[in-house]
Amino acid sequence: MAKTKELSKDTRNKTVDLHQDGKTESAIGKQLGVKKSNVGAIIRKWKTYKTTDNLPRSGAPRKISPRGVKMITRTVSKNPRTTRGDLVNDLQRAGTKVTKATISNTLRRQGLKSCSARRVPLLKPVHVQARLKFAREHLDDPEEDWENVIWSDETKIELFSKNSTCRVWRRKNAELHPKNTIPTVKHGGGNIMLWGCFSAKGPERLIRVNERMNGAMYHEILSENLLPSARALKMKHGWVFQHDNDPKHTARATKEGLHKKHFKVLEWPSQSPDLNPTENLWRELKIRVAQRQPQNITALEEICMEEWAKIPATVCENLVKTYRKRLTSVIANKGYITKY
Repeated sequence: MAKTKELSKDTRNKTVDLHQDGKTESAIGKQLGVKKSNVGAIIRKWKTYKTTDNLPRSGAPRKISPRGVKMITRTVSKNPRTTRGDLVNDLQRAGTKVTKATISNTLRRQGLKSCSARRVPLLKPVHVQARLKFAREHLDDPEEDWENVIWSDETKIELFSKNSTCRVWRRKNAELHPKNTIPTVKHGGGNIMLWGCFSAKGPERLIRVNERMNGAMYHEILSENLLPSARALKMKHGWVFQHDNDPKHTARATKEGLHKKHFKVLEWPSQSPDLNPTENLWRELKIRVAQRQPQNITALEEICMEEWAKIPATVCENLVKTYRKRLTSVIANKGYITKY
């Protein structure tokens, strides 16, 4: 039998009002276009509970007892990698037989959902302590200090990246239509390596690295591009340069070159991409490039340069303005990787 449509609250309230006015159930049903049996049920509920609202429904009893729920919740809290099969076996040993679907539904009601584990940089205790030290030392730095930093980083962009995502509107069984697919080739179809920098005032130079980068090449890139970028960005006196602890960044030639030109370098904690806002700009750039779908390496480079220049200065400004939140997140997460 098909499920009937539930009467609106307004109709239920009118039914009670007409009953109080002395009308019969038949008259009320004819006036409101409701079955007599429904009118009687509404009036009986009102007489018993003094309300026409839906009452809580008991439904089928839970297969897992409250004690069992606490047990499996405690288990996955201690070890998030516990499988549903493990939990089914645990409950079976305790005398409760359930399916994996029941496990999922029960944990979901506890606010726990099965998700793919995120891949993050490996953090050793020394990295965690260094990240905490950095966050605490700079937590109270004024916003103006971060506005006077030139942020930098390198990234690789593939021609046909397997990580590219794009949502499409399509009909059923049309998932393989060319308009609804993202073309891929083995090994990404080639890639280019980029070095870029920016400040709160906007993006600056973006350089393609044509060979495998080493310390000497990195030193050359900084020699040719760092100071011109600082001038173009109109950095204030005493501006600071940021780069991570990649071996080519800490090479002797790089350190000596920066020291010789009296550039201030921000002391950086290793394994901390979430503290570098340039990572957010790379993400923005890759999304923009993927939307334009370059078909060869030459077009990929051209589109990267065009889209980098188009990134609004406000995006860069917001990344720097909210930098204190990154530091707060690191402290709140006890030095471990954060969502940034």
